[in-house]
Amino acid sequence: MAGPGPRPGRPSRPDIVVTYLGRRLIGAVLMLLVVSMVTFAIFFVVPLVAGGSSENLAARYVGRTAGSEEVADTAERLGFNDPLPVQYGRWLKGIVAGDEYDLGPSVERCPAPCFGYSFINRSPVWPELLDRLPVTLSLVVGAATIWLLAGVSIGVLSALRRGSVFDRAAMGVALGGVSLPIFFTGLLSLVIFSYGLGWTAPGSSFTPLLENPAQWAYNLILPWVTLAFLFAAIYARLTRAGMLETMSEDYIRTARAKGLPERRVVMKHGLRGALTPIVTIFGLDVSLLMGGAVLTESTFSLPGLGKYAIDAITTNDLPKVMGVTMLTAFFVVFANLIVDIVYGVVDPRVRLG
Repeated sequence: MAGPGPRPGRPSRPDIVVTYLGRRLIGAVLMLLVVSMVTFAIFFVVPLVAGGSSENLAARYVGRTAGSEEVADTAERLGFNDPLPVQYGRWLKGIVAGDEYDLGPSVERCPAPCFGYSFINRSPVWPELLDRLPVTLSLVVGAATIWLLAGVSIGVLSALRRGSVFDRAAMGVALGGVSLPIFFTGLLSLVIFSYGLGWTAPGSSFTPLLENPAQWAYNLILPWVTLAFLFAAIYARLTRAGMLETMSEDYIRTARAKGLPERRVVMKHGLRGALTPIVTIFGLDVSLLMGGAVLTESTFSLPGLGKYAIDAITTNDLPKVMGVTMLTAFFVVFANLIVDIVYGVVDPRVRLG
C-alpha cells in the first residue's frame, strides 16, 4: 500500500526549499543595493556634508599631483556637479551595464561590471581586481582549511578532556594566539623560518596553483600558518565552549542512556549542535578576508586585494578603494546567504518554512 502523500493545502518539501532560497536571494540583492547606497554615501555624500566640494572629490580620482585646472575640468566631465541622486544612478548603472569616461582627448570605455576607472593608471578597476583575486583566494582558502580543522579539533578534544593538561595547554596557546597580532607573529615567523632556518619562502612571491602546485603551496605555507594561528585560537575557544554547553543537554544524556557509542554521541549529536555559531563566524571571517587580508598580505608583501587597497589609499586612488569595498560587500552578502542555507542542514532546529 502506498504511503500517505503530502497533506492537502500544505506545500511539499521542494516547494518550501525553493521558496526559502527565493526569499534569501531577494534579500541578498536588496542588501547589496543598500550596501551600494552606503558606500556611495561614504565616498561622495559625507565629504560634501563635511564641507568639501566637487573639486575635492575629483582630486581623489586624479591623484595628488594634478593641478587645480585639471581637477576642476575632471569634476565637470565626471558629473560631480550634478545632483547626488543622478550621480548615484550613473554610478550604479556603471556597475551593471558599464560606463564611459571622458578623459578630454579621448573617451575610455569601462565594460560591465565597472567598479570604477583609475585615472592614475588609466585603466578600469575590475580587471585589476580579478588579477589580484587569485592571490587573496589562495591565501584565504588555505588558511581557512587549516584554522577550521585545527580549531574545531582542538576545541572538541579540550571539551572532552576538560581540566586536563591538554585542555590547559591548548587554551593557553589559544589565548596567546588571540592576543598576538598578525604583523607580530608574521614578522617573527619570517625571521625564524625564512631568514633563519630557510625552511619557507621569504614572502613577496606568488605562483599560480595550476602553473606549479608545489611552488604555490611552498610560497604560501608560512602566510597560511600565520593567518590560521590567530583564527584557529578563536575557533578552538568557541568550539570548546559550545561543546561544553551542548554535552550537558538532556538529549545527550538520553542518547547515552540508549546505549549509543560515545563517538556517535559526540560527533552526531554534540558537535552538530555546537557547530551553529562556528558556521556563522566562519562565513563572516572568510568573506571579510576575501576582500583582502590586509595585515597578512602587507606583512608578507603578497600582491592580493588587501595590499591593493593599501596601495590605493596611499596614492589617493578613490576608484580602487571603492572597487575593493564593493567586492568585499558582495562576498559578505554571499557568505550570509550560504550560511543561511547551511543552517538548514547543520541545525535540525532551523525551519525552512
